[in-house]
Amino acid sequence: MKSKAVVFTAPNTVQYQEVNCPEPGPDDVVVQITHSWISNGTEGSYMRGERVDGDTPYREGDPWPFPVVTGYQKIGKVEWVGANISDLVVGETVFSTIGRVDGMHHWYGGQVSPSVCGRDDVWKLPEGIEPLAFAAMVLAQVGYNAGARPAIRIGEPAVVVGDGLVGQWTAQTLAWRGADVILVGHHDYRLASFANRPFRHSINSKQTEWLEAVQVRFPDGVQVVVDTVGSIAIMEAAQKVLKRFGHLVSAGFYRTQDRLALQPPRYGELTIDLVSGWTRQRMDETLRLIAGGHLATLPLITHHFPVERAAEAWRVIEEKSEPVMGVILDW
Repeated sequence: MKSKAVVFTAPNTVQYQEVNCPEPGPDDVVVQITHSWISNGTEGSYMRGERVDGDTPYREGDPWPFPVVTGYQKIGKVEWVGANISDLVVGETVFSTIGRVDGMHHWYGGQVSPSVCGRDDVWKLPEGIEPLAFAAMVLAQVGYNAGARPAIRIGEPAVVVGDGLVGQWTAQTLAWRGADVILVGHHDYRLASFANRPFRHSINSKQTEWLEAVQVRFPDGVQVVVDTVGSIAIMEAAQKVLKRFGHLVSAGFYRTQDRLALQPPRYGELTIDLVSGWTRQRMDETLRLIAGGHLATLPLITHHFPVERAAEAWRVIEEKSEPVMGVILDW
């Protein structure tokens, strides 16, 4: 089956091209994509050749992960349903993660249309809500996982480091749980997206030393610190502001710089939570939180590009030549 896809063909090389997909079977769904949401961090690290699979970093001697169909989150219309599937019909609006492709570094990819997807990789979307709100459901689920994992009571302090998409949804999840949350980042326009109501604060770490500012606001320490940047230095520094029995959450990609000493957090009897990937249950829960207005997605969209201009979208993301956060490819 012929499809069109966004393909990384070499380091920092983005092409929109025809690809081959396997013919769908009785357990498959074919989805015609209308919009896909770029994962700036994960897809960017693939594009630069820093990642070879999932959370596996590229190491010298590894084969280059090219060509590869990028991405893992999109919305569209059901075009065809396999004989063994009874709960979807042609024409329904759905979210889907990965689909199968041939001739690539991986057998799977997200930014491909039509997309041949297994039933478990497709979610029917609720009626009466803008479908685009669900287009980043995998990334929103990563933030939900990071914000839901640590133990925290209503009113306890939490700090999220990183004002990108995962940081935004992590901070939103902690706030939804009743925490008093500080979002730390480098971009005023991103920080303003979160800190717009009580018990939501922000620190621009380019202007203010964030550890000192956290200690001033929460002199008795914080219960949770989440690193969404992927920095061992942040993981180490965060321990200075955590309470005894606090939680340190790792939600970043550390490439090969991923060594964390375990003895220092032992003194505080800290819990370290490592989050990765997605599960069906967490995706279901994320869908409900988006539908209920508890996780805001649409306000984080800053750009739309026709899919044919995917390379231009990536130039904006990488160069940050203008304020950029959520980037949609229109198919």
